Amino acid sequence: MARLGSLPEDLPEPPEALLPVRLDTGERRAPDWPYGPESAIASAVLVLIAPSASDDPAAEADVLLIRRVDRGGHHSGQMALPGGRAEPEDDGPAGTALREAFEEVGLDAVAAEVRVVRELEQFWIPVSGYRVTPVLAIAARRPHVVAAQDEVAEVVWAPVAAFLPGAPIEIVETTVRTSKAEFPLRFGAFPVDGHRVWGATARILGQLGAMLAR
Repeated sequence: MARLGSLPEDLPEPPEALLPVRLDTGERRAPDWPYGPESAIASAVLVLIAPSASDDPAAEADVLLIRRVDRGGHHSGQMALPGGRAEPEDDGPAGTALREAFEEVGLDAVAAEVRVVRELEQFWIPVSGYRVTPVLAIAARRPHVVAAQDEVAEVVWAPVAAFLPGAPIEIVETTVRTSKAEFPLRFGAFPVDGHRVWGATARILGQLGAMLAR
């Protein structure tokens, strides 16, 4: 937790192995960094670091993750950070991220003494049209969280160490099927508690890990 008090201003690149690659064309399927079109839907996700509940003295802190309910959409069923679309009444990206975390897992930011540290690198996800701002925050106390059943299938606390440089990255090859195409894809994923964290979420956390390692 102490390392979060002196993060570098510049944002390092996450591990290259995380980037999805189409095996038929060689195309790297990364979210477009950092902007996207003006028509992109503003949104934010919360990267919440909290004290670990583990008895292991080396387990310094955890990151709050969720597994989304599978409704068959672009990001359904995936591991993610709490967050979503911005609303007019939100106080910037931090306001969006904290509101969404309250709605999705009941985060009481006041009780947990959540402090927003900074925004991380903004990016655009073409498949869903969202422009996402990750918001890094620290909780002085580990919050009590409960999954909102209509949105969140599971809440997972992942150790920060799972995303530091040198942490295991699982290489996955699969076939992606959409309404318009079918193609083979290879991507790197962080293995966490029996789940795979990949895509934009893995990139955010890989970048966080690279920052902490500095």
